[in-house]
Amino acid sequence: MKYREKAGDPVRLSAYGLGTRRTYLRSVTGDTFAWEKSLSEVSVSPGNRLTAGVPRAYRKGYDALLVTDRTTGRTTTVRTVEKPLTASYASWSRDGKKVALTVERKVGGTWRVLGFTVVDVAAGTARTVRLPGLSANAGFWWSPDGNLVTPHGAGLRVHRASDGAVVRTLPDAGLPTGPGDAFSPSGRRLATWCPSRFKEHLCLVDPVAGRIVQRVNVRPEALFGWWDENHVIAVVAHRLAVLDLNGRTARVLATLPRQARAAGLWVSFTRSS
Repeated sequence: MKYREKAGDPVRLSAYGLGTRRTYLRSVTGDTFAWEKSLSEVSVSPGNRLTAGVPRAYRKGYDALLVTDRTTGRTTTVRTVEKPLTASYASWSRDGKKVALTVERKVGGTWRVLGFTVVDVAAGTARTVRLPGLSANAGFWWSPDGNLVTPHGAGLRVHRASDGAVVRTLPDAGLPTGPGDAFSPSGRRLATWCPSRFKEHLCLVDPVAGRIVQRVNVRPEALFGWWDENHVIAVVAHRLAVLDLNGRTARVLATLPRQARAAGLWVSFTRSS
């Protein structure tokens, strides 16, 4: 796969992977990607200084988050949850100070979401909050104001990161697109998969009012966050592309081979500013 990057792009391809089997991290300044053999996932913090990696195996009976300072090469291991729980799907807060992880346990052959873990990067500590009654497709991501968002029914629920208390609910707003940041750079719009009553697949939500303000006539296979305030990064017709908010392709970033799509290709971006 060839990724087409240009000087001045608002985001930088920083990592990619094939499911949880292989994870590749871009070098700090160059264009090479290294296979992180010990990690099932890795993501780069805002500002490009730190990485957060989830190891492929428990360490002394615990899952962990490996936080690496890319300027010094120093890695801090933060214990998260005890076996058989897992804490994965790392989401960086916009200030780069915390990482949220979704906590799961396998019950009867099915993964069940139990809550979330928040890692304070500077302190090297982790706090886990369990929540009852979570959706089967629950997962936690940061909102720009420092709360955590998760799917809830046909909409979204916002939780306080410190204790999991419900801040507000956005019923019937659609589900978050994930795994990239579903909030636009300004935070004024939130991308969701439209509720089934609409023919359109992509919806834009006012996160304050909690209502859908625009429906985009496009049906992407996947969404990987926002390019800028007026474009999203999506997989459409076997291509990784930049789409405007009318569903038109503004730029093709890569053509995706069939083998890569079948292997569960994901890509992760870091905002340039």
